[in-house]
Amino acid sequence: VQLQASGGGLVQAGGSLRLSCAASRRIFSNNGMGWFRRAPGKEREFVAGISWNGGYTHYADSTKGRFTISRDNAKNTVSLQMNSLKPEDTALYYCAAARSAVATTAASGYNYWGQGTLVTVSS
Repeated sequence: VQLQASGGGLVQAGGSLRLSCAASRRIFSNNGMGWFRRAPGKEREFVAGISWNGGYTHYADSTKGRFTISRDNAKNTVSLQMNSLKPEDTALYYCAAARSAVATTAASGYNYWGQGTLVTVSS
């Protein structure tokens, strides 16, 4: 397994969750990383991305100011801290390794995907 996401669960609106993704060094150390999500009945969408050295991060408008992406290159992990969660954040969340050192918003920019971890936010 090259990407393993964890940390999903059930939380009330306004609460927080922290997702983590463990990656194999081969696909992590020089690559951007991203989080995507797919809500029921909707298309997969970009959530957040981080460059290979953590120097650049970017977010979807819907998550900006509430979510924070970070990475630990010594441990080959990328995390997503999610605060002020809303019911519309309910989705299956995926971590992904980018094809390059930057993390694009397009799914086509990623060539490795984790299995997903489910986040459910109750109202």
